[in-house]
Amino acid sequence: MNMDRVTVTEASQVAEARRRAVAVAQSVGFDETAAGRIALVVTELATNVVKYGVPGEVLVATYEDGTGSGVEILVLDKGEGFSNLGLALTDGHSTGGSAGEGLGAVRRISDVFDIVSRPGLGTAVLARLSIDRKTVSDAVPGYGAVAVPLKGETANGDAYAVRERADGWTAVVSDGLGHGPEAAKASEEALKLFRRHQDKPPAAILSAIHAGLSHTRGGAISVARYERNRGTLAFAGIGNVLGAVVSGTVTKRTVSLAGTAGHAARRIQEFEYPMRPDDLFVLCSDGIATAWSLDAHPGLAAAHPTLVAGVIYRDFARARDDATVLVVREGAR
Repeated sequence: MNMDRVTVTEASQVAEARRRAVAVAQSVGFDETAAGRIALVVTELATNVVKYGVPGEVLVATYEDGTGSGVEILVLDKGEGFSNLGLALTDGHSTGGSAGEGLGAVRRISDVFDIVSRPGLGTAVLARLSIDRKTVSDAVPGYGAVAVPLKGETANGDAYAVRERADGWTAVVSDGLGHGPEAAKASEEALKLFRRHQDKPPAAILSAIHAGLSHTRGGAISVARYERNRGTLAFAGIGNVLGAVVSGTVTKRTVSLAGTAGHAARRIQEFEYPMRPDDLFVLCSDGIATAWSLDAHPGLAAAHPTLVAGVIYRDFARARDDATVLVVREGAR
């Protein structure tokens, strides 16, 4: 799902972020009261960015997974961070000098709330608000993602999908060659082919995608499958969509072979890696620097997967390309 992005550097952009978030909420059926909750969350979080974290970003998207459906708001900055996060989360403590009641109020009115903040490294906040609060599930989210187009573009040349299986999950990230509408068309076609062949092994899925993209500009594609009973991750990739299994403090990078799906691939090969139930799998398009790491944020791997994806995007995104980070856990839904 492509995310609506507003860069926040000064106070006037708070209103723009609020307007666009409310528009996203209304587009999926939020009524006036529910949209008001969205407005309050964005106002409070974006105002905190102006006060403490410029430049920052507000990212807004819809979500639908095993926990429900609604709107998610991800606010990222590289400001001073909170030295006392517990105090900042106290209801009524307005850290940003806004008209709201602070992060505590944001947490209270959100159906899902998660935050990571370290002095000198900035703050990342995730808030999810559901369309129907009565149907919110307490299921643990299995995956999350950040997907944003190159600044100045409306079409995202990247795309991703996750399919739950009885014995695990299968995931794909596509990075269409270049950026803009033609790159987006290539990735859209890659996802159609993925869904058509999703019950096959990763190498077979990738082969089908490679064969089916010849009429597009092609791109980099990687497919991964986690098998719970075996404790393994099978991976096949063409090009520079790179994956990694994060196991505690150890990050094991996957092997992707050179080429362009749809046009040039000398061989397609599947590699296997051990993956434990509490590990993370991270898959990034070329818009994320290959040297990304979670080392600066101890404990981050336990956060909501969308928040993990947001921190990687914030710290390692390249300015010259579309950027996608997909984070998948053992129990993907």
